[in-house]
Amino acid sequence: MTRGEVAAFIAEFEALGLSRQQWTHHAHLTAGFWYLTTEPSTALDTIRRNIKAHNESVGTPNTDTGGYHESITRLFLAGIAAHIAMHGDVPFEESLRRLLASELGQSGWPLTFYSRERLFSVAARRGWVEPDLQSMDRIGS
Repeated sequence: MTRGEVAAFIAEFEALGLSRQQWTHHAHLTAGFWYLTTEPSTALDTIRRNIKAHNESVGTPNTDTGGYHESITRLFLAGIAAHIAMHGDVPFEESLRRLLASELGQSGWPLTFYSRERLFSVAARRGWVEPDLQSMDRIGS
């Protein structure tokens, strides 16, 4: 995707125009990449607010068992930030392509840091819970 295409995608996301089917794992990564690239200091708050709003707009309630997941969001943002730091000399489009093709492009990536039980706990969905399998220091290494 070009930078312009990503900007248009983000505009549609923020306008609550994406369908549930369009909000894929790669769409999540693309949004995280965009916000960390364009507004790094507020990226977490922005994506948190927009994911929750999107979920509600497509009929997915944000509850203890579904919808927005804080620990997954924060872990992926940490991974995207590490990717951006490692590929700072690469143009936007190529960096995004590499991100989507990386291990972060696999939706199961968080399970390398968390046990299934811990990751899918109510506490991890509601707030930040530290990984129990390996340290976040291993992100990007």
